[in-house]
Amino acid sequence: MRANSIVGILFSNVHDEKIPELTQNRTMASVPFGGRYRLIDFPLSNMVNSGIYSVGVVTNSNFQSLMDHLGSGKAWDLSRKKEGLVLLPPFNGSVSSGGVFNSRVDALVSIRNFLQSAQETYVLLSDCDIVCNMDYRKVIDAHIKNKADITAVYAYGDVPANLNDPTIYSLESDGKVQEMLINPKLNGPANYGLNMYIINRDVLLDILADCASRNLSNFKRDVIQRNMFDYRFFAYQFEGYAKVIGSIQDYYDANMELMQDDVRAQLFDPKRPIYTKVRDHMPAHYGMNACLNNSLVADGSIIEGTVDDCVLFRGVKIGNNSTVDHCVIMQDAVIGDNCKLSHVIIDKDVVVTDGTSISGTESYPVSISKGSVV
Repeated sequence: MRANSIVGILFSNVHDEKIPELTQNRTMASVPFGGRYRLIDFPLSNMVNSGIYSVGVVTNSNFQSLMDHLGSGKAWDLSRKKEGLVLLPPFNGSVSSGGVFNSRVDALVSIRNFLQSAQETYVLLSDCDIVCNMDYRKVIDAHIKNKADITAVYAYGDVPANLNDPTIYSLESDGKVQEMLINPKLNGPANYGLNMYIINRDVLLDILADCASRNLSNFKRDVIQRNMFDYRFFAYQFEGYAKVIGSIQDYYDANMELMQDDVRAQLFDPKRPIYTKVRDHMPAHYGMNACLNNSLVADGSIIEGTVDDCVLFRGVKIGNNSTVDHCVIMQDAVIGDNCKLSHVIIDKDVVVTDGTSISGTESYPVSISKGSVV
C-alpha cells in the first residue's frame, strides 16, 4: 500500500446523543478520555501510524473545543503544505437541510468537492466513538488483495448493548459479505460492524450522486446495504481490543478498563503510539499524606488525599483527607478537603467544595457537568 493512496474521513459529531452528559458543549470526537487524550486521538493516530496523511474531519456543531484540540494537526504530523489535516465545516448549499447536515450521507454529499479533488484511490471512513489501536494497513492490503470495492471492518463477539443500529455480517469463506442485517434480533455472538469502511473513491462518489438524486440519507441502508450486491463487498475482522462508547456507562467502563494491563498494552503499543495535543505541565505532586493505588494520574495533578482505581486528568487537585475511588476526574477539576467521592465522572473545571460526599455505583456512575460547583 502506498502512503498516499488513502484519504481518511472522520465523523466528529456522529452519535453525540449517546452521551449527552459529556457532549452538551463538545463533539463526541473531543470527549476527554484516559487522563490526557480525546476520543478522536485514537482513529486519527491509527491513520497516521498507517501512513495516511490526508485526513478530513467532518464537523457539525459544538466543534470549538475540537478545533482547539486539533489546531494545525502538528501533534499528529499533519501540518503539511500538501495533504495534512482539513476541518470540513457543516455549512454547504448541497445539504438538503439547508446548512447543517442531518445524516452521514448528507455530510458526505456536502464534502463531495473535497472528495472529488482528492488524488487518493481509496477513502477510509470512521466514527470517533470506538477506542482501539488498529493497523489500517492490514485492512487496505486485504481490500486490494480481494479486489474489493467496499470493505467493512468488524469484530466477532457479543454485540455491545449500546451500539447504534448494529450491523451484522454473514460471510463466505473468503471474507466476502453474503448477508448484511441491520439491528436484527440476536442470540449469542456475531460479526458486528465497527462503522469503519474502506471504499474506492470513485465508487463512493457514484453512490453519493445516486443517493443525492433519490433523496436517500441512511448510510447503512442506502449506501452500503442497497448497493452490496452491485459491488465487490468484503469484510475484515479486527481481533484486538475495541470499546464502543455508546453510553455514559460505556465511557465509564472504558476508563476503568485502563487499569488492566492487557488493555493498556493493546491500546498504547509503543510501536503504534496514540498522539495528542501537547500541554507542558509540571510533574504530578504527592503530599505527605497522599495514598495512591492502581490509578492513572496525569501531569500537573496535586494529590493530598487517597486515590483508588481512578483516572485523573491533567491539573486535578485532591484535597487533604479526601477519598476518591473508581472515579474519572477531568482536567483542572478541584476536589476540596474532607470529600468522599465514589463512582463519579467529573467533567473539566468542576469544583467540589470541602466536606462534600458524592456516591454512585459501578452500574450507575454519577456525572457532574463541566464547570459546576457542588
